[in-house]
Amino acid sequence: MASASLQTAGGAPQVMQDFFVCDFLAAVPKHDLASMEHPIFSLSTRPDRRVVTYDHNGATLTVTPSVKGRATIFDADILIFCISQLMAALNAGRAVSRKLTLTAHDLLQATNRETSGDGYKRLRDAFERLAGTRITTNIVTGEKEVTSGFGLIESWEIVRKTRAGRMVAVSVTLSEWLFQAVLSRSVLTLSRDYFRMRKPLERRIYELARKHCGKQPDWTISVATLAKKTGSTSPVRVFRAMLRDMIRENRLPDYLLAEEPGDILRVTPRAMVIDPNDGPHLRPETLDQARALVPGADIYALEAEWRGWWATSGRKRLRSADRAFLGWLQKRKDR
Repeated sequence: MASASLQTAGGAPQVMQDFFVCDFLAAVPKHDLASMEHPIFSLSTRPDRRVVTYDHNGATLTVTPSVKGRATIFDADILIFCISQLMAALNAGRAVSRKLTLTAHDLLQATNRETSGDGYKRLRDAFERLAGTRITTNIVTGEKEVTSGFGLIESWEIVRKTRAGRMVAVSVTLSEWLFQAVLSRSVLTLSRDYFRMRKPLERRIYELARKHCGKQPDWTISVATLAKKTGSTSPVRVFRAMLRDMIRENRLPDYLLAEEPGDILRVTPRAMVIDPNDGPHLRPETLDQARALVPGADIYALEAEWRGWWATSGRKRLRSADRAFLGWLQKRKDR
């Protein structure tokens, strides 16, 4: 098997195989920062064959679709799954490669998709749109700014089928651009409920809220600028009406939306923002136990989620923060 040497943060070489097998079933969903910041993916549910150019704060992005249309925000679930697997492996100290072998059923389940025959067909269509969509950009990933052109994925192939022809195992080669984003850890953790959102605009607003608001007290943006950042093709008045529907329905994971005077949208985290030095403290041994409980997961992200849950549930006094955290983690895993 071919292999290559990858330099780790500590300076020691890490042997990297020419492919990486996805096997972290509880990997925390993660997305790359550039895709969350810029409107790369189509919000349309119909084939979108427009060439789109986006300029903002010195970043230029041109997206050219294939005859099958531009990759959609739902197609991006495949990339999120791959990024999550790679980050789980890096957190576990394992070697990674931009060529991944994954089980189609695991991908469908992890991203809350149907595992019917239609589900596998739609998955194949998504691979084709991802491979056919071309990006030309000068977006920085890691510490480099390079103008380049590439596909969202370099290639894909079905490596194992059932007798009926349904894909079982799939090999995906990510673009070097996206792989470098993973190696430089230019990623953010997403809510697991992200995959339950069925409206494209809801997903896009969540991505921007996660990227720009994070755990700050709030984030404000003009409706016109937000429409541009989402990549929406609707007139601003229609876009504004859709935002008002989202505010009324109040279904966005992790964040609350509110309309402010001056045609401004305000985004605030649902969980109280708490200082890392405030509240329950966990022993290093407890974090080690947590890693054993959910191998490959981002333990610090889970700890932050638990602390946010503790804060919003009344900040009750805990007899043992360590036992409470491990119990919460076990219930979360069982769900």
